Formats: sequence, C-alpha cells, structure tokens
Amino acid sequence: MPLAVHTQDSSALADGDLDEMASMGGSFDIGTLSKAKEDWVLCTTAREGTKLQGFVFTTLERIGGTPCVLLGVMSIKKTPKRESVLKGLMAETFHRALMAFPDEDVVVGSRFAHVGGMDAFKSLTEMIPRPGHRAVGEERAWGRRLARRFGVDVNYDEQNFIVGTNGQSGFIDYESAKPEKIKPEIAEQFSLVDEKKGGVLIVHGWTMTESLVKLGARA
Repeated sequence: MPLAVHTQDSSALADGDLDEMASMGGSFDIGTLSKAKEDWVLCTTAREGTKLQGFVFTTLERIGGTPCVLLGVMSIKKTPKRESVLKGLMAETFHRALMAFPDEDVVVGSRFAHVGGMDAFKSLTEMIPRPGHRAVGEERAWGRRLARRFGVDVNYDEQNFIVGTNGQSGFIDYESAKPEKIKPEIAEQFSLVDEKKGGVLIVHGWTMTESLVKLGARA
C-alpha cells in the first residue's frame, strides 16, 4: 500500500488528530503535541491506508534574513517500513522549502535526543556539529539562534551544542532502521546527551539551491 503524505496548517488540527498522534506510540504526549500545534506552522502526516505512520511539525521562516526549515516535533512509528516514512516526510518538507525559497540556500535545524534521528539529515551538507570539525564563530552563532528559537537557550551549552536538561519539548523521534551503519564518530557526539534529563543535541546543516531542487522535486 503506497504511503500518503499530507501537509496542513497546524492550526487546523482537531483534538482527534492530536489524540491519534499521541496514541501512535512515540515519545510525545497530548500536552506536548497541543503545544506543538501552537508553536509550529505546518504539520505533515504520513499514512499507510488509514493508519498514521509518522508526523512532523515544521516552520519555514527567516532568521536574520536567512531562510530556514525548522523541524520542531517529529515522530515515526517503529515498523519495518519506518525508513520509507522518514523519507516521505523529509521529501515533503524539502518540497515546501523549495516552494518558499526557490533560489536560495537553506538552513535546516532540529533537536536530537539520540543518534538514530540523524538519519533525517543525511542529505544535508556542512552539518554542525560534525566529527572532526571545530565549529567557528558563525557556526556557533547558529547553534545559539536555534536554541533560542526552540526555547531551550537557558540550558544550552554552545561549546558542544547540547541542551543539558529540559530540551525535549520537541525533537526527531526516530529509531534508525540500519543502526549498524551509524558511524561510531557520529554516535560519539551523543555521549554527553543525557536523554533521561531531557537532554538534546542541536544540529543544523545546509541544503544548497541546486540540491534543494532535487530534494524538493515531486516524484
């Protein structure tokens, strides 16, 4: 059965929609999802038939004039087909970005509680933080901007891009379908993230204009 991906304004979500998301079995309860409805402009869902397989709350906006795609809350049901669901949600997100910013390079940012979620950013370039790279001033500035935009700057450590506590009002809730392919150096970036205390890693990357044309193309 083909995957059906649909985007609507978050404000149009009914209580039943939020209940369905909360019942999917992910990390987010109804309170968190109700807040996400208020905080993020768009909600994209992925369904197989009538069954919800995943969702993401996003916003397309400019920060300091730079076009950005912010993934506020994402959750994907742990099934054998979850990789396809992730690809479908990200393809729709990139398509929306292409429509909004057709001739520009775009920053994509989100929070990650565990390394599996990094699969969502595989197509991005110049990821910050990344192994073997010492972030410079402007790269660290983007970390601060995103922490402030996500409302977690109080507990943000700009040296390691980590929110120590109370950072999980939203993140990419996804368990990699191919954990054996995760590079050890990528996993090491999460060694200081205390998931039990609500810790997250803030990551951003770029999609260049020519890449966005391909990533955002309709199938």
